[in-house]
Amino acid sequence: MSGERRRVTLDAIDKGLLRILQENAKTPYSKISKELGISEATVHLRIRKLVKQGVIKRFQAIVDPEKVGKDVVAIIALTADPRRYEGVLEKLKSMQDVYDIYDVTGEYYTILKVRVGSKDELTRVLDEIGKIEGVESTRTMFVLRVIKEETRIRID
Repeated sequence: MSGERRRVTLDAIDKGLLRILQENAKTPYSKISKELGISEATVHLRIRKLVKQGVIKRFQAIVDPEKVGKDVVAIIALTADPRRYEGVLEKLKSMQDVYDIYDVTGEYYTILKVRVGSKDELTRVLDEIGKIEGVESTRTMFVLRVIKEETRIRID
């Protein structure tokens, strides 16, 4: 696992590629090559290298959650029995409506981001979380509006 987390040295071309691909992963190699002043073959090889190194995890479409009926968002802070914590995390990872799981410091063990289509579905998810062996308490914050939600990573 330490190999997966090792920082990768990126040069100006790698950084340019990442900026372009994060903006639009379907950008043609010909356009990228012109913008960066390199050949299309170099674009292809560099992207393949970045994928192999794990810098690029995958290519995917970014879907508007509201347009597909997932417009109810909640943030859930959770405490757990420390002896059962890893099991709790495994169960949470398998839940379809839990989109983000953060292991945090402070009063809570974990912060979750949940997306569902209705308050009734949120109630069902909260009940399911509450039944996980080792979960001691949850605190739910219902998101009224999303002001900023970014999928791109700033590349310096």
